[in-house]
Amino acid sequence: MRKIQEQLSNTFYAILSLPATAMGFALSVQIAALSWILNSKYGFNLEEIGLVWMAGPMAGILGQVIIGVISDNVWFWNGRRRPFIIIGGTIAALMLLALPNIDVINDELGIGSLIGVAITVALSLDLAINISFNPTRSVIADVTSPGDARTKGYTWMQSISGFFGVCAYLIGAFVSNYALIYVGAIVVFLFSIFPLFFIEEPRELSDGSSEESDSLPTETNWLEFGKICLAHSFTWLGVQTMFVYTFAYIKEVIMGHETTLQISAEQNDHIGFVTGIAFAVLNTVGFILPALVLEPITKKIGRVRTHMACIAIMALGYGIVVFMGQSSTMLILSMIVIGVGWAAVVSLPFAIMSETVNQAKMGMFMGLFNLSVVLPQLVASSLGGYIDGQADKSVIFVISGVALAISAVLWLLVKEQKTALS
Repeated sequence: MRKIQEQLSNTFYAILSLPATAMGFALSVQIAALSWILNSKYGFNLEEIGLVWMAGPMAGILGQVIIGVISDNVWFWNGRRRPFIIIGGTIAALMLLALPNIDVINDELGIGSLIGVAITVALSLDLAINISFNPTRSVIADVTSPGDARTKGYTWMQSISGFFGVCAYLIGAFVSNYALIYVGAIVVFLFSIFPLFFIEEPRELSDGSSEESDSLPTETNWLEFGKICLAHSFTWLGVQTMFVYTFAYIKEVIMGHETTLQISAEQNDHIGFVTGIAFAVLNTVGFILPALVLEPITKKIGRVRTHMACIAIMALGYGIVVFMGQSSTMLILSMIVIGVGWAAVVSLPFAIMSETVNQAKMGMFMGLFNLSVVLPQLVASSLGGYIDGQADKSVIFVISGVALAISAVLWLLVKEQKTALS
């Protein structure tokens, strides 16, 4: 084991964050470019775009659980999480390269179904991300102890991942979404492979029954685990609805164009620009807050209360968009408020959840926890037809805001684990 890992130095935390950053970067490319490119280049409507987005979560329903269970119980290529990170990262990079070439793939293979190819590419990309996301998060729990060290691991993960997410959106806004896709393929591949040379996984996973760690749960608290999953599911319903349909809000509310009207390439670029800047602001707040602000607050009031407060603030941010977000400037400013919740969403729930379950089955429980993400994603993706039929696309943020408000109330029911305050 390298010295930086033994000492859990900041350098090691940064390296440990890179595999999750690779998958986060791939997700950022999806958010910034997938809906935009399907609408602007291939002419898909909101219902068809929702159908494409639905493919990934469907793969994730079983994908993360299966990969989690397998990675808990295998050992090859000198690791249990390492093989799946390498395989998933490589496939994700290749699928990113396929995104701007869906029409070429369709023509060359003579498939004759553009939406079929789009769904296949989206399905493969999201399945690859699902294959890797579980192990990239599980390995953080594997090499850190419960309490402050684990919280630090997940907050660093979000800070590093969020920083690169901001870079992704800025590339999309100021260069092009096409450049973002190709840069993304490189980043995802390198960040999936390089860090694994510096992370040594434990050969055996403790179930918490040893004398050396009385704070580890030897059994799963299913009630608390279920409450966390329920609260998190409403969070993701609100988050995914924003991610998939914000471009439509910008196009129709801010720019005033109906989906049935043809708009110029310059206007399409502007939609991509505003989308990129808005999500760059969201992720800037998202990567600054976890390590610098949220981690210190959790030591004083606990993770659950901190997370609940952030979710409530995010719901408020959605309300600001509904009532005052009819300009690009106000939408972007609203993302500052929404970003407070996003900073918590992608860092604190993993630390909270990880201390309610048997540590030796972390991969399996990360996979089960992922159901609170993918099932709401399916619901959000199915809303495309409904949203398309609404004259006022502010309904996108009404749905998101209500979901986040419900989530904040549900987080009040979650009990704080003692190790979180130790």
